[in-house]
Amino acid sequence: MATIMASGLRSPPTPRSSAPSPRPSAPSPRPTFDAELLRAYMKKLLQTTFQSASWPEAREREKVKGWIKEIGERVKERMIEIQPRGFKYIVLTQINENLGQGGRADLVCHWEDSDAVAQEVFANDSIICICVAFSVRTI
Repeated sequence: MATIMASGLRSPPTPRSSAPSPRPSAPSPRPTFDAELLRAYMKKLLQTTFQSASWPEAREREKVKGWIKEIGERVKERMIEIQPRGFKYIVLTQINENLGQGGRADLVCHWEDSDAVAQEVFANDSIICICVAFSVRTI
């Protein structure tokens, strides 16, 4: 049976197999990444970095590049501290000037139970910063 989404588009039916699941229903014995611990760190990092910051003038735009690089590196370093082995890490950081614009984003993933994502958004009157961090199990 197809479902109808809010936009009026129909999604195809989800294929169902009558075969028993090859995976046990018990939780995965593989280590998982503590995304909540990382999310708390990201929230504090963005707040302390941008609390009194404002969008720089045109001649100071290199400052934005520096913020992006610093946040990405610090989040990655914290991910390695939380779980030093067995994961690959991806950190995306975006900083925009806050001009009162709206925005929307979504994330869809297909992965193992041990993989995780953490996202944090900071906004003040001048800056919007979005940081998304992925941990993907390698073993």
